[in-house]
Amino acid sequence: MRSVQETNVMIDAGLGKIPCDLVIKNVKLVNVYSQEVYETKIYIKGKRIVSIDPDADLIAEREVDGDGMYALPGFIDGHMHYSSSMINPEAMAQVIVPQGTTTMCVDLMEISNVAGKPAIDLLLENADKLPYRIATEVPTRVPTAPGLETTGRLIDVEETKELLGRPGVVALGEIAPAKILQRTDESIQKIVDAINMNKLVNGHAVGVNTQEISVYASAGVTDDHEPVEWEEALDRLRVGIHVVIREGSGARNLKMFIENALKLGYSFENTFFCTDDKHITDIQNEGHINHNVNLSIKLGVQPITAITMATLNAAKHFRVEHDYGSITPGRYADIILCDSMREIHPKQVYFEGRKVFEKDKMPVERIDRVYPAWIKDTVKFKRPITPELFKLKAFSGKNSVTVNLIELVKNQIVNKHKTAVLSVKNSEVLRDSANDIMKLAIVERYGKNGNVGVYFVKGFTLKRGALAYSMSHNHQNICVIGANDQDMALAVNEVKNIRGGLVTVIDGKVVAAMPLTIGGLISEEMDANVIADQLTKMNKSAKETGCTLASPFTTLSFIGHPAIAELGPTDMGLVHVNKQVHIPVIVD
Repeated sequence: MRSVQETNVMIDAGLGKIPCDLVIKNVKLVNVYSQEVYETKIYIKGKRIVSIDPDADLIAEREVDGDGMYALPGFIDGHMHYSSSMINPEAMAQVIVPQGTTTMCVDLMEISNVAGKPAIDLLLENADKLPYRIATEVPTRVPTAPGLETTGRLIDVEETKELLGRPGVVALGEIAPAKILQRTDESIQKIVDAINMNKLVNGHAVGVNTQEISVYASAGVTDDHEPVEWEEALDRLRVGIHVVIREGSGARNLKMFIENALKLGYSFENTFFCTDDKHITDIQNEGHINHNVNLSIKLGVQPITAITMATLNAAKHFRVEHDYGSITPGRYADIILCDSMREIHPKQVYFEGRKVFEKDKMPVERIDRVYPAWIKDTVKFKRPITPELFKLKAFSGKNSVTVNLIELVKNQIVNKHKTAVLSVKNSEVLRDSANDIMKLAIVERYGKNGNVGVYFVKGFTLKRGALAYSMSHNHQNICVIGANDQDMALAVNEVKNIRGGLVTVIDGKVVAAMPLTIGGLISEEMDANVIADQLTKMNKSAKETGCTLASPFTTLSFIGHPAIAELGPTDMGLVHVNKQVHIPVIVD
């Protein structure tokens, strides 16, 4: 929010009546409005840009020589979740700022499903102290599938409206198709409140067909980060829904979109980038939004177009282009200095006029905090977890039964609804390891009812042991996959012992564990490198089970999503995502 005093100071600095705080000289400005690159200097007063005029001769208290580098606007991540990265907002700064990201559009649905609105307040407590900006997307899916899953807390209409009215809020968070196509008064009221408060409505239209996407758009949805096929992306663009091009850990959709758009001659004007769910190790290894930009350029997008997608396009979409998204007068001084436009690796990063990264160092004090005990006590069991709970009984007297099967799609978070014939022994339905069919369970972890749902999944490539994770979108119950029931039970119990997190068990032994004590979803470690090392060890341990997936724990966390096609197992049953009803595991 601007004040009269700030505006007057900006005018006086521009007129030369008072000195600017900083001038960055000798830079090649990438102007995303005029689509030009030209040599100039950037004058800054306080947090904002005063002038980019090459001929301006204003007074500045400090000078920085840009050494002929390119000056780009700070990058914007159009949609992400802290929980999926397993990293708290304070430690996240150490990872994204060196990559040039200065704004994160954050949906806090996961932690909200665990602990409600107080958890949102908690995670945003240090927002004004961070060396990057949090643009909040108010969660809508708390819960995602009412009556089909058990969650820790709810966020109702009145709480949603209060959150929408807060400064820094840019949208109503991603809304599941069922909340519109099988609407309730509550879900529609949240949408209407957002629109009437001039906020956008984020989409999450997995598996929605052409006519349904028109209905979805007519309700007020403005964007979608879920297209995994070109036809889906085109359907959304045709009805005025902006496509948010996702490149994360579990879902990589950028190559598909860019290659098709270039081949068919489609404009990138109504697209921008997001990571959605990207692990800290992937950010460190390949980059953040700069990775999306660099990969787009390698695929054939003009550099200034890719940069505009990562900056101005996102800012315009969220109606904040008056504040950020470009290096132009009046906007916040979010600036990346780098040697190349074709391969962007920042040398310096400025956020709101202060230098926050230079030469592999962050010249700003690291923010540490101790999270309160109540958010670290969220994993509770109603009853003891034993191997018997993971047996699926068949009472038909047959030697085999047909089951509804979850089949994973490689490098995506969607799955396919298939069937399989599985053997029955002593009335128990067995795994089929020869065909990569493993047993999966969702264990209720709020101490409410003790539910354990048992299912079968194909494509995880696990051969032995078990993997467990206290994050299962979006109910956030424990998801466990295993080659035997004993290891599954041990893995789930160890998740509780560490107060939430990742666990790998092999042959009756816990071989690796990573605590995620903030709501059972996020690490409380303040050093990003510690979190990265822990996750690297977990992924290595997962490979010891025979799993060959690139991001096994991300994949595991999305299997139980009741709003991502086609099947979503919860603690209460197997959800047919499009119909939003439970279907039986055993078909006959």
